[in-house]
Amino acid sequence: MDNDITEGGGESTPKEKKTKIKIFEKGSIDRPMLIIILLLVCIGSIMVFSASYAYAYSSLGDSRHYIRLQLGFVLGGGALMAFVSLFNYEFIKKFSIAAYIASIGLLLVVLVAGSSEGAAKRWLLLGPVSVQPSEIMKFALVLMIAYYFDKNYRRVNIQGHFWKSTWYSIVLPGMFVLLACLLIMLENHLSGTIIVGLIGLSVIWVGGGKWQWYLVFIIVVVVSLFAVFNFSEQVFSVFPEYIQKRVDMWLNPENYSVQDDTWQTVQGMIAVGSGGLFGRGLGNSLQKHLFVSQPQNDFIFAIVCEELGFVGAVGVIILYLVFIWRGIHIAKRAPDLYSALVVLGIVSHVAIQAFLNIAVVTALIPNTGISLPFFSYGGSSLIILMAEMGIVLCISKYSKIHK
Repeated sequence: MDNDITEGGGESTPKEKKTKIKIFEKGSIDRPMLIIILLLVCIGSIMVFSASYAYAYSSLGDSRHYIRLQLGFVLGGGALMAFVSLFNYEFIKKFSIAAYIASIGLLLVVLVAGSSEGAAKRWLLLGPVSVQPSEIMKFALVLMIAYYFDKNYRRVNIQGHFWKSTWYSIVLPGMFVLLACLLIMLENHLSGTIIVGLIGLSVIWVGGGKWQWYLVFIIVVVVSLFAVFNFSEQVFSVFPEYIQKRVDMWLNPENYSVQDDTWQTVQGMIAVGSGGLFGRGLGNSLQKHLFVSQPQNDFIFAIVCEELGFVGAVGVIILYLVFIWRGIHIAKRAPDLYSALVVLGIVSHVAIQAFLNIAVVTALIPNTGISLPFFSYGGSSLIILMAEMGIVLCISKYSKIHK
């Protein structure tokens, strides 16, 4: 259905007709984006099988255990993606606040009745199904902030009132991010806190956040990093013990046992380095044979590097970059601010998580549990990610063209 919208209302003057905007439903989803998503899912599934069969056989006696489950998650997530892509994005918009409130509720529940994994308490067990509320929050926060900026566009962009504009563009939406981050931090879930915080900041930036405050934020981060490198003992004392240990192991690995503390990082680096230019060949990794712990999860990119080499690893990174480019293209043609911010928020989620995962595997940042989107084994995270892809494809059916 076509809707013609002209600025100013009433009769259109010749000048107004030049700026007329036509919003229409294309009738089909963005096919390049769909192809990119399918490629990421297919290559990711192949790598899950290749990375997991030795570990699965050793620990469970069934080399196909993880790929069988992963394919079930892929089919379920694919069906959900197809279903969500049929919606009108305005329908999704109505549930933005409810999704955020529900996610806050789940984060509170997990603090009381959650299941622990190491130092982190991040899972809710619902019978045979385990759910990580922080994964849901990544999605819900994007919807909430996009909804906020869509409803407060005039207040955010008020001219001549810097502090009033700052209140609406930084402080209020920042509270949504801060609340989510505080609850995830209480789970001892450092990586989830960082990712949710960066996703929120990226959507606020695109929505109209004042660049001056982002400059202040960058300065604070740089100063903090300088303090960590130069006054580590004094700085570490203000952080929880598990964060202190992670950072210190990264800065001073020689002080820790390779057999216990830095095993995962060292074996991952060996896998990355041993791949060479073209790799050992698909399925021929040596490090996945009980050297890299649970190689189908957070360190799956190390197996990609070992089996496919530098060329294959770069190919995967390029595929992520093409995904980001196509997402930005869809956002630029989105019919309104809400839909544009939702697409950019979802794309930033994938981009941030992929970058951080690869940085962890290559020891550029401290080792913390960050999955690689579309590649790492996992049920709730993959299904939620596929639902996000359904929303991107849903919005891609709508375009804005200046006439």
